[in-house]
Amino acid sequence: MLAADPEKSVIQITTFSQQPIWDAPWRFDLVRRASGSGFVIRGKRIMTNAHVVSWARQLLVRRYQDPRPWLARVAFVAHDCDLALLEVEDEAFFDGLEPLDFGELPKVRSTVVTYGYPAGGEQISYTRGVVSRIEAQPFVHIGNRAFLTVQTDAAINPGNSGGPVIQEDKVVGVAFQGMTGLENTGFFISPPLIQHFLKDIEDGSYHGFPQAGISLVGLQNPAYRRYLKLPNPDQGARIDSIYPVPSTLKVLRVEDVLLQIGSYPVGSDGTILYQGNRVNVSVAFSDAQAGDTRDVKVWRQGETVDLKLPMGVIHDDASQGNQYALPKYFIYGGLVFTPLSRDYLKTLGANAGEGASADLFYELYYRRQESPEKWRPEPVVLATVLSHPVNANVSVRGRALVDKINGLRIEKMADAIKAFEKAETGFDVIEFVSQHTLECLEHQAVQQANEAILKTYNVPQDRRL
Repeated sequence: MLAADPEKSVIQITTFSQQPIWDAPWRFDLVRRASGSGFVIRGKRIMTNAHVVSWARQLLVRRYQDPRPWLARVAFVAHDCDLALLEVEDEAFFDGLEPLDFGELPKVRSTVVTYGYPAGGEQISYTRGVVSRIEAQPFVHIGNRAFLTVQTDAAINPGNSGGPVIQEDKVVGVAFQGMTGLENTGFFISPPLIQHFLKDIEDGSYHGFPQAGISLVGLQNPAYRRYLKLPNPDQGARIDSIYPVPSTLKVLRVEDVLLQIGSYPVGSDGTILYQGNRVNVSVAFSDAQAGDTRDVKVWRQGETVDLKLPMGVIHDDASQGNQYALPKYFIYGGLVFTPLSRDYLKTLGANAGEGASADLFYELYYRRQESPEKWRPEPVVLATVLSHPVNANVSVRGRALVDKINGLRIEKMADAIKAFEKAETGFDVIEFVSQHTLECLEHQAVQQANEAILKTYNVPQDRRL
């Protein structure tokens, strides 16, 4: 491809999307129209951001200076690293379009050009900028993951998302987010993440980025390093905690000092030197594919130990990130139960961490670290109550974490359904965490009222699991 015409392979994407309403999970919000960008890659596919196509009801794509819209569909989506591949229903769309090739991680202070269709116009836009920083940054789309990103002063505005960042005729990144409050600051997804995604889907499915499941703290106190008898004054950070991943717990221990991952020495501040950039140690692990192992070197009880760490994708914290699957729910006697998640907490507004909602905030983000013995894999909340005579005396009307139902501790949605089905006394007793509040329903009356409640509130079914 000639340097003069990469824009011919840059695609305008129009998305018509509809998200669920998290505190009324059988309902959906209004259909919304948004625009984004993408570009043609090998295999007659279009690469873009996951957030450009999330919750899509319809996807339309347009070629450079071509008014005709073409129908597209999502072939693969990776919400953790905010990448997606699209296919076009009519392959004639790709006639005359050259796929763009990928390059290497650009150098700091080098120049790049972003291509895309930002909001405010229908024509392609070009912005030139300088690579100003390379480091791990939180990904807004998923909300609870951070990966290697490249910062540039090239403008990246809404609509630019998914467009290519080009250097010397090669794609060296995918534009994906800015930073609120900062001017002339944009970020693009780095080539190592793009290549990881493409390799991951070679078997026809996407698995995700594995994690070590450890938390490191800096080990820069000289006296403490001498106490541990560490031989190198600048190498090694202490493992402060280990996520309850069985494969990791078999290999690593709290208080181990992580000295090296593969070929990367670990600095005393918990960073590594990656292609000339000082970045968080997590980057060394994110290079791995699910099922790989990583050679690690630790300092344990006064000596160096060489280990092999299995790498797996962690899903247990998925509720702490943004959700991109339809929410589960179960309606019983007008009481609407749904899993606690980051998206549900957003419905509480700015006061999510205060008052009665503080229990929910604590349960989602802190319970596992501070009280692992009380941790629930899928906490269940009473989202709201659909008013009916059968629940007229229920005083808790929503935003409450469920502790027990009919004496059974509720750790996931399936437990709630099982607990209501067992009702041995003719009554359903529901216990909530907040102030140990109890509510009670008559089991037989609920059975008789359920169908009428669903019909009254136009709910298609009593559950989605």
